[in-house]
Amino acid sequence: MKSILTIENLSKSFTLHNLNKHIRALDRIDLDVKEGEFVGITGKSGSGKSTILKSIYRTYAIKGGDIWYASKKFDRINLAEASERQIVYLRKHEIGCVSQFLNVMPRTTARELVEQAIAEMGSSEDAAMREAEKMLAHFELDEELWDSYPATFSGGEKLRLNIAIAMAKRPRLLLLDEPTASLDNSSKIKVKILIEQLMKEGTTMLGIFHDLEFMKNLCTREYRIQDGKFLPGGNVVS
Repeated sequence: MKSILTIENLSKSFTLHNLNKHIRALDRIDLDVKEGEFVGITGKSGSGKSTILKSIYRTYAIKGGDIWYASKKFDRINLAEASERQIVYLRKHEIGCVSQFLNVMPRTTARELVEQAIAEMGSSEDAAMREAEKMLAHFELDEELWDSYPATFSGGEKLRLNIAIAMAKRPRLLLLDEPTASLDNSSKIKVKILIEQLMKEGTTMLGIFHDLEFMKNLCTREYRIQDGKFLPGGNVVS
């Protein structure tokens, strides 16, 4: 299989000026992800899991190492050096991210957010409306909330909406940052169903988890991280 994402010697550190402290979050991380794979990363809080995803998505500036992505538009591109314009395009059309926090435009309803995500991928207005309603219903968001502002939603409702927005785009690469963190079992099953569907459609995924049970029969490989370093060997998940 062809590689879609190759991380080479990725390092990241933070300086806490008020404490005069330097923290090394990632230490020479290497990772190769093939097209269609679902790679899981596990580890304790503070071990560096989220930092890897935020570096790929360019939420964090990358100071050391390279992140090569096989883009449909830009061919092989180093996300560590890509321009802001290129990153914005990739986020809109190729790379999706589900985080535990919903960060969206104010005064935009849940329905409008999902419709906009689908429309960005080239769907017609009518198709975007139909697909948005299917996604909102799939994640069991009450119809009364569809035309409401997400600021009024509970934490679980916001997370379900965030997942719906990201998955509705059918991205080539989907980053999952604790996607089931505040969900009940019913909602977790809904997420699992869509992940399996996206995998069948060819979406590549890289996710971090505390919920190891959720990962079973989903991830093709698992890496454990500790103190900013991968422990030896990526395990094939049966």
